Amino acid sequence: MLADLGGIAIALPVLAVAVGYAAWQGRRARALAVVLAMAAVPVLVMPLKLWLDRPGPLTAESGYYPSGHTATAMVAYCGAALLLAPRTGRAGRGWAMPVAVVLSVATGIGLVLRGYHWPLDVLGSWLLCGMLLALLVAALRRIDNRGAAGSGADAP
Repeated sequence: MLADLGGIAIALPVLAVAVGYAAWQGRRARALAVVLAMAAVPVLVMPLKLWLDRPGPLTAESGYYPSGHTATAMVAYCGAALLLAPRTGRAGRGWAMPVAVVLSVATGIGLVLRGYHWPLDVLGSWLLCGMLLALLVAALRRIDNRGAAGSGADAP
């Protein structure tokens, strides 16, 4: 069941709710930045899968590195946390990102335990998406700084 947390049927609706809420709250630039980060996942993952052509643990089929489900989970859940945390007060900032990290780690563990991926497939996705999320955080800070200096529409 944990492996399914990285599927688009679960992770993307969670992100869509957070994006919708952020847009409804007038934080459209932040929402767009997170959507673009999510759109970057297949753009980054698919060429690597094709180029590396790594077989899975229980199959001779290839294209298992890096794990797309792990990448989807990490960007969707952490992106949702980044959108929701500023609006949930101090208590929300204390739980939103840890929950996102737990869901991301649980997805990776589930994928390995079910034999869908090698541990290195999951680790590779965590590293790749960690860099993507670092860029997203930098973009969100820039958006917040611009919003605070300007109209205040995207300010925290």
